[in-house]
Amino acid sequence: MTILKTRPLLITAGAAITLLALAGCVPNNASSTDAAGAITVDSSADDCAVSATTATSGTLTFSVTNSGDQVTEFYLLADDGLRIIGEVENVGPGISRDLVVQAQPGDYFTVCKPGMVGDGIGRASFTVTGDKVQLAGDVQDQVDQAAVNYVAYVKDQVGQLVTGTQTFLDAYLAGDDQKARDLYAITRANYERIEPVAESFGDLDPKIDFREADVAEGDEWTGWHRIEKDLFPPAAADNGGVTYVPLTAAERQDYAAKLTTDTQALYDAVNASDYTVTIDAISNGAIGLMEEVASGKITGEEEIWSHTDLWDFQANLEGAKVAYEGVRDIVEAKDPELVKKLDDQFGSLQTLLAEYGNLDDGFTYYNDLTPDQVKQLADGVNALGEPLSQLTATLVG
Repeated sequence: MTILKTRPLLITAGAAITLLALAGCVPNNASSTDAAGAITVDSSADDCAVSATTATSGTLTFSVTNSGDQVTEFYLLADDGLRIIGEVENVGPGISRDLVVQAQPGDYFTVCKPGMVGDGIGRASFTVTGDKVQLAGDVQDQVDQAAVNYVAYVKDQVGQLVTGTQTFLDAYLAGDDQKARDLYAITRANYERIEPVAESFGDLDPKIDFREADVAEGDEWTGWHRIEKDLFPPAAADNGGVTYVPLTAAERQDYAAKLTTDTQALYDAVNASDYTVTIDAISNGAIGLMEEVASGKITGEEEIWSHTDLWDFQANLEGAKVAYEGVRDIVEAKDPELVKKLDDQFGSLQTLLAEYGNLDDGFTYYNDLTPDQVKQLADGVNALGEPLSQLTATLVG
């Protein structure tokens, strides 16, 4: 992770939005009845029942009814299961609302989120066939909807981070260190995908994610890496020659409470009514995430105690790709060759990283990599970083 940013990557109030569409969504309006020809969605307490699994490209309407007892959300996700194509939120019990999207051919996922937190339920594949269609609406409509979609992605990741962090801390405070160690890297993935967001909110990232080496003398070290060191205690030789002293139960409670508070503060910040993003924030966020990989993950410095750097690498790469794909259409119109390079390099780096595992099954620990393997990964990061560094200039130029 980086210690200092020259300017914020995401801003929260009064931002001028100049971003083209992620997927050409059009505004969603509240509705008490299904639109003609709508795909119906029943969001219940334990399922997300969608009436169709395929549709033809063009304008699609999902009529979402909440038959559960909690306020719910419905998402149409891209084929990576992360990027949000469209969402309808705050659907109260017994209420129906419509999600209208201009859908291009491709593979998608549908998912509901009762309570509007966590991973969601009833995730299912959804396929759009047919020919590519022109995006609906004028440029400003596309700009506005694209910003809404990226903010929705950020909210989704932070919402999952809140619930995942609580599960992790429950195990940690219960003294179930093995379960906490198992949850550590996968829970952090939600944070690593949107780390530039946290960096934009002043001291939240230092509180949540500073490494021991980043902390100024006299400042308190808190957050994930403080707990990491306690869960993966170093030998004296790796700790400046000093035998590590485990945290007491009271100290665990204190650091857990602070991480909970700071994570909630991040959640509150991205859910503020005036939170939005700009075009350079999206593209610079993609660039910044790959810089995180180059400066911390590929060197093994980020997760120095747990050696779970490749989990972070994967999450950073996913977050960078989501951000890039959000502005891909406008880049392609200006510089199709750059888009071809970026598409190829994102794919190549993902293929290379997949040789060492995945988030579901785990990765090779950093300290088990050979120098040649580290160099190969570093070369892949550099190969992507070169064209990615041109993204913002192309967008705003």
